[in-house]
Amino acid sequence: MNGPKTPIPPGSTIGIVGGGQLGRMTVLAAANLGYHCHIFCPEERAPASKVAKQTTRAAYTDEKALKEFAESVDVVTFEFENIPHESVQLLTDLVPVRPSWRCLQISQDRLIEKDFLNSIGVATTPYKSVESLGELEDAVELIGRPSVLKTTRMGYDGKGQAKIGPDTALSDAWSAMDGAPSILEAFVDFEREISVIIARSPNGEMAAFEPVHNIHTNHILDTTTAPAGIPDALAKTAVTMATRTAEEMGLIGLLAVEMFVTADGLLMVNEVAPRPHNSGHWTMDGAMTSQFEQFVRAVCGLPLGKTERLHDTVMTNLLGDDIEAWEDILAEPNARLHLYGKVEARPGRKMGHVNRLYPINGLKS
Repeated sequence: MNGPKTPIPPGSTIGIVGGGQLGRMTVLAAANLGYHCHIFCPEERAPASKVAKQTTRAAYTDEKALKEFAESVDVVTFEFENIPHESVQLLTDLVPVRPSWRCLQISQDRLIEKDFLNSIGVATTPYKSVESLGELEDAVELIGRPSVLKTTRMGYDGKGQAKIGPDTALSDAWSAMDGAPSILEAFVDFEREISVIIARSPNGEMAAFEPVHNIHTNHILDTTTAPAGIPDALAKTAVTMATRTAEEMGLIGLLAVEMFVTADGLLMVNEVAPRPHNSGHWTMDGAMTSQFEQFVRAVCGLPLGKTERLHDTVMTNLLGDDIEAWEDILAEPNARLHLYGKVEARPGRKMGHVNRLYPINGLKS
């Protein structure tokens, strides 16, 4: 159930499924609005647990723990997609869950996601379902090369995918998927990658942050720049596409919509995420309302905050040992440092981020 449209008042407890940095920053934003948070995750010393009022440590499939968790909170949300939608569906019978398990189901399976987007008239790259080497051979014949083979589920930051170039042996690409259901996507000749983050409340109120420009390195987001440096008409189209997607999903909460701007100036949606998103971290210092406060507002049915940009902003992820530069970053007058409290810095692991602020129109695309 999505629950009543009346606001969930401050002093209530928000249950968050997942204990990562997105949950941590949501907890901090919720505290500023007077809410308590209860984390549900299997990990010890999770980043969100270190700042939350309470944590239940249990497997995402532990029905007894899920039911006890539901009894202790006033609303439930989640901070990442790689959890069984069946578990969220179970919670739905006990407490308002926002976004719904259906939004989770759509976003955590690339094939379901693209089928959904195409069904509502939102453009994506051409794609084909693949469940065997033979189906991969047929799909490559249809889609062509270059293309990208991805597992339909559980992939993130470049995991679970293989690029198929002119000389790629299809047997090797299929072996890399380890037999998992997969999807072949046509390679997109894009000029840049952008994203739009949009909030929708229980009464249908919506508010979008402007599009931002994302640059990835080794399949991991490196920088996000606000504004995106695209024409106004294209930015409006991107927001319209995100709005339609959120409405058709029946979303209550926050939705990130990642898009390609093609070389000929068209937009294609790459993927969606019904939660706060790495490309929205710039809003913590660069916008009137942070994405995390907006997330809490939407989930609790509060009036949505204003989304206007206060500063041109460049967000840079800090991976692994990058956080060793914390002292130098703090010495920069225009830098705002955010660390996630993770115990171990591993190569490629997101340890924090820094927002560098500039005057409006101070950045050149």
